Amino acid sequence: MKALITYFLAAFLGGSPAPAQEHMPSRVQVSFNRYHDYGEMSELMRQIAEAYPELVELRSIGKSEQGREMWLAIVNPRHGRPHAEKPAMFIDGNIHGNEIQGGEVVLYTLWYLTKAYGRNGHLTELMDESAFYLLPMENPDSRAAWFAEVSSPHGPRGNQRPHDDDGDGLIDEDGPDDLDGDGSITQMWREDPEGQWIRDRFDDRIFRRVEAGQTGDWTYLEQEGIDNDGDGRINEDDTTAEDMNRNFPADWKPSYVQYGAGPYPLSSPETRSIADFVAAHPNIAAYQSYHNSGGMILRGPGSNYRNEFYPRSDVRVYDTIAKMGEQLLPYYRSMVIYRDLYTVHGGEVNWAAESLGIISFTNELWNEGKYFQRETPADEERMRTWRDKLDFGQTFTPYSWVQHPRYGRVLVGGLNKWSSRVTPTFMLEEECHRNFAFTMFHAEHMPRVRFGACTLNQVGPRLWELTIEIENDKAISTRSEIMQRKGIGQPDLLELEFPEGARVLVGGRVADRFDHTPLEEQRFEPHRVLLDSGIPGQGRVLCRFIIEGEEGLKGKARFTSDRAIDIERELPLLVEP
Repeated sequence: MKALITYFLAAFLGGSPAPAQEHMPSRVQVSFNRYHDYGEMSELMRQIAEAYPELVELRSIGKSEQGREMWLAIVNPRHGRPHAEKPAMFIDGNIHGNEIQGGEVVLYTLWYLTKAYGRNGHLTELMDESAFYLLPMENPDSRAAWFAEVSSPHGPRGNQRPHDDDGDGLIDEDGPDDLDGDGSITQMWREDPEGQWIRDRFDDRIFRRVEAGQTGDWTYLEQEGIDNDGDGRINEDDTTAEDMNRNFPADWKPSYVQYGAGPYPLSSPETRSIADFVAAHPNIAAYQSYHNSGGMILRGPGSNYRNEFYPRSDVRVYDTIAKMGEQLLPYYRSMVIYRDLYTVHGGEVNWAAESLGIISFTNELWNEGKYFQRETPADEERMRTWRDKLDFGQTFTPYSWVQHPRYGRVLVGGLNKWSSRVTPTFMLEEECHRNFAFTMFHAEHMPRVRFGACTLNQVGPRLWELTIEIENDKAISTRSEIMQRKGIGQPDLLELEFPEGARVLVGGRVADRFDHTPLEEQRFEPHRVLLDSGIPGQGRVLCRFIIEGEEGLKGKARFTSDRAIDIERELPLLVEP
C-alpha cells in the first residue's frame, strides 16, 4: 500500500519518484560542514569537472588583480543542446572577500546538480531544459587572504589592489595588526581608573558599561591594532581597493559619493571579467548573487530614483519568486535594497536587472534567528549561551596581555573572525541546500516556450490565413518589461519559411484568435514578425499570416529567442477534413 501511495503521488506531481538524498552519491566527496579556501575550492571544482565530463565544463573567465584564476563551471549535459542555445542561470558568490559562505553555496550547487543528473527526475529535466553558469569565487584574492592572513568578520571586503584608502599619499601603510597572534582582529581594552566599563566578577570575558555619572576600571579601545601612520586611526589603510559590489555600471557613482566605487565602472579586473562573460551570454535569464549576512532576499533598485527600471509586470515575477524564497528559507525576508536596507550605487544585481533586464536577486546568507530556531532576538546573554553550549567557545579568543606602542599594557581578545557573519559549520549544509533550492525554483521559471493552437483557413484561390499561437508556461517572460522599455537585447522572432511557389503577403500580431481587426502588420518582411515584447510569463502571443501558394506545399514556422530554446514546426498548406 505504501508503495502504491508513493506511485500515485509521483504520478500526480509528475515524473518518477525522486530518490532520497542519501541514495544519490556523488563521484566526488565534498564535506559541507567546513569551509574551503581558494586552493581547496579550485581543486574541488576541478575534481567535479573531471568526474562529470558529460555535464561540466570548467573554464577561467579571467584573472584577479593578483593573478588568480576566476573559475566558472558550466553545467549542461553534453548530449543535449549547447549551453548558449538554452536559457541559463548565472549564480555567483563571495564578491566580498569575508563573505565566504557564498562560495560554499555555489560549490554545493555544482556538487548537487552533478550528482542528481539522471537520478532525480525534476533536476534532470531542469538541466535538460536550461544551463547553469557557476562562479563561486568572484573575489579570489580576498577569499585567499581571509583564510591565510589576519582578518576580521568584516574584512577584507574589497579586492586586493594597492590603494591609498585614507588619502594621505601613502599606500597600504596601516593594515590590520594581529597583536596576540590568533589570526583574527579582535578587541582591545586598557585599564583606566576613569574608564566607562567594569569587568564581570564571575565571567571575565564580559565587560559592562557603568551607569551615567559613575566610573569604571576599563576603557574600550575598539579594534585590535596599531596606528602605524600616526593619523589617530587604526587599521584604516589595508590592502583592499574597490568594493566590487559598487563597481558595476548601473547607477555607478564615484568614490566621493560612495566609498569603494573605484575610479570608473568595471575598473576591477574581476568585475570586468564577470561583466564580459555575462554580456557575451544573452541567454542568461536568471541571476543570483550570494552575500552575507542578515537573512535577506534582496532585489533592486539600489537607489530611490531607479524605480522605473522595475515595472509592474517584472515586479510581479520578483514577488512570485521571493515569496517562495521566504517559505524555503526560514527567518529570511524579501526586501528592496534602497527601501529596506540602504542605498547601493553600482551593485552587481542592479546592473544585471537594470542594464540587461535579467530577473536578479542577492541573498544575504545567515540570520541570527537561525542560531536559536525562533524569532526571539539574539541578545548578548543568549549569544553567550550559544557560544558556550553549542559552539564550545570556538568563536572567542581568550583575553591576553599585550604591550602596545601607544597605550602600553592592553588586553586583547574577544570575538574572532568566525564569530558573527559566518554560518556555523554544523549548520552550513542546511544553509547551502535551502539556498540551492531557492535558486532552482528561480531557474524553473526561466522561459519555456511551445507552439499552441495553429489554425489554417483557405480564404480564396491559392490564398490561406494562418494563425499561430506561442505559449510560455513559466513566470519569466522571454523579454522582461524593462528590456522592452529600454530596447535591451534582440527582439524575439517568428519566421515562416516556404519553398518556391509560395509567399507570405501579410504578417503580424493579433490580439486573439477571433480578432479580425487589422493586425499589427510587420512591414517589408511579412514572413518575419519581430516580437519586441517577447512571450509574456504564463501567457501567449498570436500571430497571423496571409499566404499565397498551392495546396499541399509544406512550410515551416520557427520561433527564436535569446532566452528560450528555439522551436520549429511544419506547416502544410492543407485544410484537414
